[in-house]
Amino acid sequence: MARRALIIGAGFTGARAARMLLGDGWRVTATTRTPSRLEGLRALGAEVRAFDAAGGGRLDVRADGATVLLSVPTLRSEGALDEPTPRILAGLRGQPEHVTYLSTTGVYGATKLVDETTAPAPETERQRLRRRAEKAVLALPCPALVLRPAAIYGPHRGVHAAMRAGRFRLARGGRRFVSRIHVEDLAGIAAAAMTQKLVGVFPVADDLAATSRDVALFCSDLLGVAPPPEVPNRKLGETRLSDRRVDGRAVRRRLGVRLRHPTYREGIRASIAAEQEA
Repeated sequence: MARRALIIGAGFTGARAARMLLGDGWRVTATTRTPSRLEGLRALGAEVRAFDAAGGGRLDVRADGATVLLSVPTLRSEGALDEPTPRILAGLRGQPEHVTYLSTTGVYGATKLVDETTAPAPETERQRLRRRAEKAVLALPCPALVLRPAAIYGPHRGVHAAMRAGRFRLARGGRRFVSRIHVEDLAGIAAAAMTQKLVGVFPVADDLAATSRDVALFCSDLLGVAPPPEVPNRKLGETRLSDRRVDGRAVRRRLGVRLRHPTYREGIRASIAAEQEA
């Protein structure tokens, strides 16, 4: 009998993980706010269900015996932050066989050096909400895994895409370090974790943290556009002001996974090539 996966939030990362699992013979149910965006998954055999985590509706899918990937971020509703994960878990019909939750390295707060032994230290409301979501996942009566990805990028998303659109701005000085992970690598790690039913908590990142300035200059050369302007810190959001280097090797060792894009250099080139091909 084929293994059954339930992808709650089949967006940028979840849809790619679903595609990988389908390729390995899994039966996949994928939820999204906009089912028309997942016609490619449906064509591959996935069952696609409409579900809006912001709407407070019940997820009408049986989870008993399924391996679940939960990839729903903290939302903003009517001007306030809303963390839907605890109520999604409370509303599941039946007990899953295993749950993987995609969190964020934001839960480490101002900690500058992070590995699998680093304790969370959330400081902002958004960070505290994500930590609360993690605790809800880890309290489940089934095996559970929390993955904390660094900045996720890929085709049409990341510094190169923002620079091409003229939207990217550097924090003054541009010397903050940022770790990243290409979306295909993150999806591959999530799919492997679901297959192997890994448990625990792990950060996820590639092998080269870099300053925002270095990445912006690299993209400037690739795209043939001017480097982005610097702006005062107050004009940038909380995620853009982080200064964190993440060692993500532990989860890859446990899973036996190798990165397709070990650094942002390979990953951004591959992202641009994928955009051109599409």
